Parts: sequence; C-alpha cells; structure tokens
Amino acid sequence: MASLSEQLQDVRSQAEVCLYSGGRAVDLRAGVVAMANLPLPPCSKYHHIAAETMVIENSFGRNRKETLGSLQRLSTALNILEKYGCNLTNPNRPKYWRTVKHNNPVFRATVDAIQGGRAVLCLYGYSNQQPDGLSFPDDVTDPDVGRVAAVTLEVMSLRMELEMLIKEAHPHPEFYERIIPTLRHKDVGLNTDAVISSRHADSQTKSLAFSLYRRSSRESNRSHSLSANNQSLRSIQVFSTFSSKHPENCAICGIFRISAHCLTCLQGLCSDCDRLYHSYPERANHHRTAVTSSTSSKNRSNEGSSTWRCLHCTKVNSIQDVLCDECEQPRLEPLGSKEEECQPATIIEWQCKSCTMVNAASSILCEVCERPRLATRPPVTPSHPPITPPRPPAPVLGMPGDPDSQWVCQFCTYLNYSPAMVCEMCDLARPEPAPLPVKLRPPSPVRRVPALPIKPKEPAPEDLDSWRQNLIKEEGLKLIQLIRHGEKKGVSPEEVYTSMRVAGDSNILPCKWLKTELPLLLDQIRMLVATSSLQSFSDKTPTEDKNNITQDLAKEAGKVVDLAETESVIQLSRAEAKQAWLTAGGDTERAARQALRDRLAKVKELRALGFSDESRCHEVLRQSGGEVRGALALLQRPLLEPFHKRIWSEKPEPPVDIHHPDKQRVCRWLLAVYDLPSWGRCELALSLLLEHSAPYSLEDVVQAVQESHDREFIKRVLAKECPICLSVFPHSKMQSLTSCQCSVCCGCFQQHFTIAVRDKHIRDMVCPVCWEPDINDPEHLNSYFSTLDIQLRECLEPEVYELFHKKLTEQALIKDPKFLWCCHCSYGFIYDGDQLKVTCFQCRNSFCAHCKKPWESQHAGLSCEQFQSWKRENDPEYQRQGLAGYLRDNGITCPNCRFQYALSKGGCMHFCCSQCRYQFCSGCNNPFHTTCAVDQCTVSGLHAHHPRDCLFYLRDWEPSRLQALLQNNGVAFNTEPPPGTQTDLCGVIEQKDEGGQQSDAACGAQTQPGHAGLCEKHYREYLVSLINSHSIDPAPLYSSNELLLACRRYKVEDTHRDGEDTFTYYTRRLEKLMDEVPLGDKVPRKK
Repeated sequence: MASLSEQLQDVRSQAEVCLYSGGRAVDLRAGVVAMANLPLPPCSKYHHIAAETMVIENSFGRNRKETLGSLQRLSTALNILEKYGCNLTNPNRPKYWRTVKHNNPVFRATVDAIQGGRAVLCLYGYSNQQPDGLSFPDDVTDPDVGRVAAVTLEVMSLRMELEMLIKEAHPHPEFYERIIPTLRHKDVGLNTDAVISSRHADSQTKSLAFSLYRRSSRESNRSHSLSANNQSLRSIQVFSTFSSKHPENCAICGIFRISAHCLTCLQGLCSDCDRLYHSYPERANHHRTAVTSSTSSKNRSNEGSSTWRCLHCTKVNSIQDVLCDECEQPRLEPLGSKEEECQPATIIEWQCKSCTMVNAASSILCEVCERPRLATRPPVTPSHPPITPPRPPAPVLGMPGDPDSQWVCQFCTYLNYSPAMVCEMCDLARPEPAPLPVKLRPPSPVRRVPALPIKPKEPAPEDLDSWRQNLIKEEGLKLIQLIRHGEKKGVSPEEVYTSMRVAGDSNILPCKWLKTELPLLLDQIRMLVATSSLQSFSDKTPTEDKNNITQDLAKEAGKVVDLAETESVIQLSRAEAKQAWLTAGGDTERAARQALRDRLAKVKELRALGFSDESRCHEVLRQSGGEVRGALALLQRPLLEPFHKRIWSEKPEPPVDIHHPDKQRVCRWLLAVYDLPSWGRCELALSLLLEHSAPYSLEDVVQAVQESHDREFIKRVLAKECPICLSVFPHSKMQSLTSCQCSVCCGCFQQHFTIAVRDKHIRDMVCPVCWEPDINDPEHLNSYFSTLDIQLRECLEPEVYELFHKKLTEQALIKDPKFLWCCHCSYGFIYDGDQLKVTCFQCRNSFCAHCKKPWESQHAGLSCEQFQSWKRENDPEYQRQGLAGYLRDNGITCPNCRFQYALSKGGCMHFCCSQCRYQFCSGCNNPFHTTCAVDQCTVSGLHAHHPRDCLFYLRDWEPSRLQALLQNNGVAFNTEPPPGTQTDLCGVIEQKDEGGQQSDAACGAQTQPGHAGLCEKHYREYLVSLINSHSIDPAPLYSSNELLLACRRYKVEDTHRDGEDTFTYYTRRLEKLMDEVPLGDKVPRKK
C-alpha cells in the first residue's frame, strides 16, 4: 500500500492537471476533498503556502466560538484568492489579469485583512509592487500555469479543511487543535447551526430568493415571537458589521429590511427569512431580538405608511406581507409613484470660467474672450433604476455549475455569476455579454431542467406548504432560464420580465416576442403621446385649424405622426418609448403618460438653460433618444461653430488692441488668454504696455507679470543690458551659463559659441564675459558640457552643432588609455594591438607604442630602455647631440592627452597643450588654474601648487648644489660634452614666443665650462631630471630659512620644545616634513 506522502503526491498531481487543463469540476472537487482528508499535518501537506503560519496568525479569540469566527474570515479570504488563481489557470484569462488593485473594498476587507494574503498573490506571480496594487513583472508575458495551479490547489484544500473544521466535520481535527489550543474547548463551541452547508445554502437561498413571486396568505400571516434575553453589547457590535454594502438588508435574501437580529448565528433577517431559517428544530432555540430601524423608515418613500397596494389587483395589504392576499403576486414598488419632478432654477446669466465675464443665458460664447461656455451637467432627469433581480450567492468554486452563468468583470477581472448584473468586487455594471462559440459551450444543468407547465394535482392541505415551495422553485428556474437565454440574445432581464407580464400565457419566447410585438407597442405609445400632445394643442387652436389637423391625422392613421408635418405634435424616439414601457411595467397607457411627463420635464430643463425654441428642443431630444446631455450637445453645436472655425483656422488670431477704450474688456482678454493669476496683474500688465516709449512686447510683459507683482522689479527685468553689444533686452531674451551669473543677449550668445566651435578649441567654449569656468577641472568639465549641450542645441545651426559634438567626441577619446598620438603627423587614434610597432593610419609612418619615438629596426626585440641605452652607445648622431638629445627625448608630455613635445622644460613652467588646451606645470604636471580647489589657499589668479622636488623650486639652486645632492645619493652625471659636439652655443630646442606666435627653436645661449656643452639653465634642467628620475628628496640640503618656508608652504606645524636646542629642533622639523609631505606624484621620473 502506498504511503501517505505518495498518496498526497498522486492526488496533488491529478488535481493540478485537472485544474490547468480544463478538466471536469467534479474531478477537481474530488481531488480537493481527497487532499483535505489525508491524515497529515498542515506543515507536511502544504509545500507552497505557509498554511500552518497563516492559520496561527489569523486565529484569535478567547474561546472556541471566537476562534472559529476568525477562521471563517480566513476561509472567506482564501475563497477570493482561489478565484484569482483560477482566473490565471483559465486558458481564456481576463483582459486585466496582470494587475490586482488594492483600492477595492472587498479586497481590503478579505485578502488584505489577513496575514499572508499578499504572500499568496506573490506566489501566483504578482511580485511587482505598484502605487495602487500588485502586478506581474513587465518581462513576464504569461503566468507560470503549473506553479499557479499548485498554489491554487493548496489554497482550495486549506479552505476545504477550514470549512470542515468550522462545521465540526474534519476527520482529523487534532492537527489544528495542536497549533490552536482554543479549539480544544468543546463546551464553549460555536453553534454550527448558524453555518449553513453548501447544499442547504443553495436550496434555501433559491427558495427564499423566489419567494418574491408567490406565497400563501397563511404564511404571510404567520408570526413568531422574538426574545431579547441575554443580549450583550459585544454581540451587537459583532453583528453590526455583517454587511458592508447594505447593512439594513436581510443577510439571506438581500432584498427586504431586517426585522430580527439572531444573537446565536450573528445574522440579520427579514421576517420571512427568519421564519423559514429558524423553522428547523435544531435552530428553533436561537436567541433573537426584534429590530425597529429608524434609518429604514427614512429611506422609504411613503414614510409612516403601514399598508401597500398591489399593482395587479389593487388589493390593499399589510406592510408585513410580501405576497398579495388576493392574487398572490409579489409586492413590486410602483416605480412611477416615487417620481419627484425636478424643478430646475431658471438660469438668466452665467459667468465665464476664463475671464469671469457675466454673460446672458442664451449666449454660448463669452462676449469678451469668445471662449465657449463650460456647461455643467444639467439637472438630473427623473429616472428610475432598472429592476435588478437579487444577486444569488456565488457557488463554491470547484463545484459543478453552468459555465454560461459565469462572466468576468472587465475592470477588476473578478469572476462573477449570473444573473448578477453588477460585479461583486468593484460594484461596476456588467458589460454586454459576448456569446461564446457553440462548440465551446458546455452543457448547462439549467437547460436540462424540463419545461414545467405541469398542472400538479390538488395537494392535500398538510402538503400545501411543500407544494407551494416546489411551485416557486419551478417558476424561478424557468424565469432564470429565460433570462439567461435573453442575455445571450442581448436582451436585458427587465425586458424579459416585462414581456412575460405583457404576453401572459403565450407560448412565444420573450426574445421572439420582443422582436415581433414590441415595435408595434412602442409605435402605439408614440401615437398616444402624439395624440395627447395634439389634443392639448387643439384646445388653443382655432376651429379651421382643427379640421386640417384632423384630416392630416386621418391620413396618417396607423402611422407615427411626423414632427416635420406638425410642429405641435410631440414625437418620441423608440428609446424613450421603450424606457417608459419598462418603467410602467408593460402598461401602454401609463407608459405614454410617463413618457410625456418626462419629455416635458426635459424640455423645461433645456429652456432653463437658455434655449427658448420649444420645437427645436423636442427635435433634438428625439434625435438623442431622450438624453438631455446629447440634446444639449446638438443645441450647442451651431452656436459653437464660429469658435471651432476660429481655433481650426490657419490664420493667426488678431492681436489685442491695448488702446481700446474699454480697458476692462482688455483686462478680461488678458485674464482669459494668458491665464494671469489675478485681476490686479492684468491691470499692471496693461499699464506697462501703455507707458510712453516702452519697448516691451506683450509676451515679455505677461511673462514678467506672472513672475512678480513689483512694478520696479518688472521694469528692471524688462530692461537688461547685454555686456557685449550694450543693447537693452528683456530678461526672457537673455541667456546665461550655469557656471557664472553673466547674461548676454541671444544673438551674442549664438555668435560667440559659433565662432568658438568653428575656429577655436573645445576648451575655449566658456563665458564670453568672465571666461568661466576653469576647463582644467575634469569634474566640472563633464557637468558643464552636459548643460551647455542643451543650450547649444536650441541656438546653433545644425552643421555647427554637429561639429560641436564631433569635438566633444574627440575630447572623450583622448582620455581613453588606448588612445595614441602619432609622433610624425600628430594624428590620434585608438590602438587595440599588443605590438610595440604601430603604423599611423594617416601618414603610414611607424613609431613605438610605449616610448612614442620613431620606429627603428634596432628597436625590434628590445625594450624601450634597452633601445635607448644601445642608441646612446652606438648611434653617432645621438652621441653628437649630447645632452641636448637627452633633454629632447625627455621632453614635455601632456598629462591630459599624453601628447609629447621634444622641448625643454626650462624657462616659464606654465605650459599649454596645443592639442587639448590643458594648462599644467612642465616640471611636475600639476594643473594651472584660477579657481583653486586646495583648502586654505590664499593665492588668487593663475597659479599651480608644486611639490618640493619640482623644477619650479630646484631651478633656483646652483649647479654645484644640485651636483652635491646627486653625489650624496650616488648618482653619476656629466660635466663634459661628448666629442664632436658644438660647445659654444646651447642646442636644446625650446618653445619661444615671437610676436604673439609660439615657435620651436634652439636655445642659442652661451655655454659654460663644466656644464657638458649646455647653458646654465638647461644644465640645471639636466641635473633636476636626474634627481627626479631617482626620486631624490632635496630637503636634506635645505637651509634653516628654506626649511621654515617649506613647512609654512605645506602646512607642517611644530613648536619649539622647552630645553631643545636649535639643531635638534630643525632636525625634528625636517624629519616631520619628509614624513608628512611626500614627493610629487605626477613628477616625470623617466630614467
């Protein structure tokens, strides 16, 4: 025999397949029951949902009764979750299956009110949190049907177990008594009679729902005494929350008001439901108390009335009776008796919503701003809601049922059951039913119910009650069958019911009757209305006119009177006639009277809105099917035609005449067109425009007035001077950069940046007034160009803007580590190879990718250091150049774009790269800038911060002092020139400024003996390059004054200690300087 785990797996797999493959509901029900009856604890039975945790967290109460009540709420929430799962596993999923909204009151009261409800939705796949609910992730196109089916099956099984536990029918309650101790106390249990089983609930609900149609006089006169003993405040509070939508209606039928509260089963019932429900012996001892609701009496139209009149036989019955004592027909509220004719107030004027002008009621466009009247919704026409049958209780999901009775709400995707016409979840109306293909419709058990025109035998007096109940059930099933058939044909339940009343015992189906007979009845109603209106008109018409009208009516006998032939005849549309026919319950004469009253009331509403032509009002009401809003649209259409022509015309609107004598009219025009915040702002704008010699445009003044109400400030805003062209412009015509506060006119702004893009470098694109920002700062550079790009996109020409983007791209490429500059032609490109030899794409010459020197065949197979060493020893040309060649090879390299210059570093240390315009020190590579980023820097203007081993400081040392520093560290240096070199003039190449132009030329200075054939300046540069190459610290050779100056420069603070001699003090400060302030990290250290 298989173990319990194997049985659970078999049952689970079969039920899951049945759930998502569209199997029979009976098989699914059997699988759920088998899974619920397995003797396993919740922690072992449920693998997906945390069943045990959900039961523990949602069970509360001091005794068994309260605990079972909390479990009942958990079961209700699981029922809602079960419906969501079944919707996802259905092949024909609802349209809005991807989302679950939190703003639904039923969702908040059930799923959101329990612990773990949203976790189950997350298991379904609703894992994306939205502001108003949950949804599937955007990348999920279809739900995981297998997983959803597994989770849904566990939800159904847990709900089944909870229901059996509440009814004390669970085969193994010890599993739940172990985790919920309060369930063990049997003596304080919940009266299970209050919990109706699904079989009894179905039968009782049907019988009670259809007791609306027939009932015996003996039942209506029967009453029971209700007791109010042992009533507690707590039970009243619990019971007062049993219904959130209709707290004053019966909990079973949902139609009639509550007449008794049952304190045992915690329900509110009407008199009939209370009598039938508590007629069972096991419920006869329930404690009930009578209810007299003051709010119910206020809601009734006939307040204080104790009787009602039957609409069929006019018999006066007691207010407690539901069926008539005479004809046994159900009580139906006369819909026409509650009409309260709307008395709209006569509208003689209306205020424009744009310019506040008060206009006449007959005008549709404002007299000042010529904008249309924003008509509010007209007064509500007396209308009567359609007769909607009470909602039957939805069958338990998984039980056998008719699939045709299900419909999905297109707003919240909730699965509802017919004949309910309103969604139980969101209270929105059911859309028009779309019939399914015939082959997909499963057989409905209701259709298999035989037609029941059977005449039963005369029952015995003692079986009269059961006979009446069976008869009510049979007629109710027949009515439901006809309503469902009508819904598939597009016929509403009201039309089916009314057609049955009018047709009587005819064998014609209601749908066929409505198609063949109803048009004739509607034409008859229209004829009655036309005749009635003509008769009232004839009382005011001379005799000769009466004869003509009578002859016309004789010719048109059997036809509907045409409004075009006789203006005094009121012609209804078929929609109006049909609505009146439904309202009157099929009574043709009453329908004609009601339709005429409604039509006259609607005409009165339209006339109150300023439309005095009564015949025109009748005509548009006929065209709109009796809808006041549609008729109002038809009446306003010709009046709005000039406005429509003006707004759709390609011609610009004529400008306002600010010199118009009616200043108030101009102000109203400004208020309507430019949406100024107040009337005072309109007058301020007009006064500014009327000033003499004011060069302001209307748009500039309006924009300034919208921002401020200060007249002097507005004048300053409207008169800004451009610092470049010195012209006066309004603030809206000026442009400024985000890096400074300067403002220039749009023309100068465009001209400056057009020239900068075309003829200058990308780093020259700064403010034309203050030349900010400092482009050397890479952080500010990116943010500056990102905002500048937005401004230039609007003002530059397309080809100039494209060139700007090209330069930006080149600027970004320079920073790429794989970017190389050709040493032959200064062409830059990206090189991805790993070879030292690189061939330029522009000039096709080769160079070394590492040392950037022209490529020579001897470089192959050697590193750059080995090649330079070989060249110094074997290349006669290199030897002849001497130290000048050494300085050239160790020239200046731009730290920003890595472009190399074979130039000397001596002279001015401020160097500007010709490729990227980066400004830096040629000795330490630190940037030159005007806006310093160093804290506590007091230097203003263009400057850089140099380390102590930079050429900027060491160039002032004597060559002998530099030689001593090298000798102390064991570094060799040259003092004599190599043989064959020129010794009288220095041949080092340096950058010279000649007439504003920078050129490269030999130094040409006189050489000194012992300086290796170089001038003193370049010999110092040579010695400093050796110091930097070996990372030698010059601090040990500092004098006392140089040491104190360096400590102040680099913020090294130290005080003279007591009893400390000067030598010890300076030694300690030197050690602290060397420890705390490192050498320059950007100083070139090539060897």
